[in-house]
Amino acid sequence: MEYYNKVIESVGVRYTRGNNYKVERPITVTDYLEPENTVILLHQGTLKFGDEQELVNEGEILFIPAGRACKVSFGQATKRNEMSNNSFLENKKKHLQSVSFKDIKSIEEDCITLVTFEAKVFDVVNFFNSLGIPPFIIRFNDRLASIIEDVVKESEQNTPGKERVIKIHTELLVVELVRHILKNRLFVEEMSTNSTYFKDPRLIDMFNYIKKNIGGDLSNKVLAKVANVSEDYVGQYFKMLTGINPQDYIEYQRMEAAVELLRTTKKSIRDIGKEVGYKDTAYFCRRFKMMYGLPAGKMRRRESLINVQ
Repeated sequence: MEYYNKVIESVGVRYTRGNNYKVERPITVTDYLEPENTVILLHQGTLKFGDEQELVNEGEILFIPAGRACKVSFGQATKRNEMSNNSFLENKKKHLQSVSFKDIKSIEEDCITLVTFEAKVFDVVNFFNSLGIPPFIIRFNDRLASIIEDVVKESEQNTPGKERVIKIHTELLVVELVRHILKNRLFVEEMSTNSTYFKDPRLIDMFNYIKKNIGGDLSNKVLAKVANVSEDYVGQYFKMLTGINPQDYIEYQRMEAAVELLRTTKKSIRDIGKEVGYKDTAYFCRRFKMMYGLPAGKMRRRESLINVQ
């Protein structure tokens, strides 16, 4: 139990957005993808996910870990209603229309509440994504459903302390989510094998150093000094505990930082590349497109579309 308390205490939580939607036009998104963790509470109607299109019942919650692409159907969609995630983002308002909680009971169409949030270990590792768990349904958990509703209800208010209350509710959401996983013994093997980074403080030191110096020298020679291991061993050591080699992890973190800068600043692509550690802008652009499947400029447009309610 103490181990899992340590896990929960180590996870930094940040609310990103939440809203209620009625399904204006049924749609199947073949590769639905959010950069943050996503919970979708189905109030009424039809919600399906995965290649087998597993059905979520009314009152149940679909959880999708950050960065995990998943086939999702909103409403009674047919084969003709399928589209990619990028197309969905560009046409989101045609399919999902924002509604307030006071209007939900009077709506006859399919209706959901959707909340996205970050959950990062020491503000570095995407916790649920790092566990390797797939999207899954949360059944028979009224408390978690109530917390999801409270987050969005508070976001609709314009009262003092709103941001603080949302933060508290979002932290409760993550705690209840972890409790649900443990109580129902879900993904036990994934939890035990993929969370080894909590057990070695030297690895945490490297995580923190990488985050603070994302635009600087992050060679194996530097990381070896941080972890107090030999340069020849540091790559093997890092991969043994995380499953990936340090330079691949560093590139991923640099690209994540670049996406955040694209989302939150108006800095040029060249300046963003330099800020996250790429002196060669052309190389940065090639690596970015290789990782995300689209150029950095288009990613900036995509991230702005994500926030369209």
